[in-house]
Amino acid sequence: MVKFGRINARSAALALLAAATLAAGVTAPGAAASGGAGDSGAPRAKNGPISVAYVEVNNNSMLNVGKYTLANGGANVFDIGVIFAANINYDTAKKAAYLHFNENVQRVLDNVATQVRPLQAKGIKVVLSVLGNHQGAGFANFPSKAAAEAFAKQLSDAVTRYGLDGIDFDDEYAKYGENGTGQPNASSFVHLVTALRNTLPNKIISLYNIGPAASRLSYGGVHIGTKFNYAWNPYYGTWGVPNVGLPKERLSPAAVEIGRTAASTTASLARRTKSEGYGVFLTYNLGAADSAGYISGFTRELYGSETRYTR
Repeated sequence: MVKFGRINARSAALALLAAATLAAGVTAPGAAASGGAGDSGAPRAKNGPISVAYVEVNNNSMLNVGKYTLANGGANVFDIGVIFAANINYDTAKKAAYLHFNENVQRVLDNVATQVRPLQAKGIKVVLSVLGNHQGAGFANFPSKAAAEAFAKQLSDAVTRYGLDGIDFDDEYAKYGENGTGQPNASSFVHLVTALRNTLPNKIISLYNIGPAASRLSYGGVHIGTKFNYAWNPYYGTWGVPNVGLPKERLSPAAVEIGRTAASTTASLARRTKSEGYGVFLTYNLGAADSAGYISGFTRELYGSETRYTR
């Protein structure tokens, strides 16, 4: 579904990031992994933050993520592509949450050979975003550790089955309380992320920093902030540092919606990302049209290069 709720509006730390991101298969800032058309396998390197692109697969192809390269050197612009979005649904008969794919997400997953593998072959990681669906089920209201672990298994099974690179959590539209479900509690998200990290030790787990889950990261002496590879600001056209306990190299305080956030704002946010040493730059709603001109507005600031588009 279209995400109407989205709002328009680099040392020791680097070494720590490099170790963690290498384990997750993503290169640390300063040596971001990328590749261009015609590569023979190894992705081309670029210096600077990693760039992330959410794709609304109800309307657009994941392959768009791989169509943008830097004019200087040919590296990929985008390092991570996010399939937006699967859902956490609620089975009223079983009184349990379950992972749901609408027909468009399912089509991408059924066709990973043509929709995902070409991106991965270029060195681009592909993760699956999971979002609430107005049914009362959310990341923050699992009634027990067992229930959270059961959903974590569904997530890890999907990553394994489809050969994806990880999971992105987006706690919007859950409508907590619907269908007799509980309100957010302190333990739910901690149990969920802990279980998922245990089953996916070398994959990406990212946090779209919004909703009740994002404010419930500690329980029983466990803080899950460092279990995430990345966290990003959810409000497009703004600057906001996610307060989750990660070093700045793993954070995106900037968030832009491609084509809708003003070009001057996008350039300013990219410039600030680079100057203040943050390691991620988040974009949303990459579509089918050639957006190289707009994207160049942030690649000039992040990487010192214009962007090229290849059909």
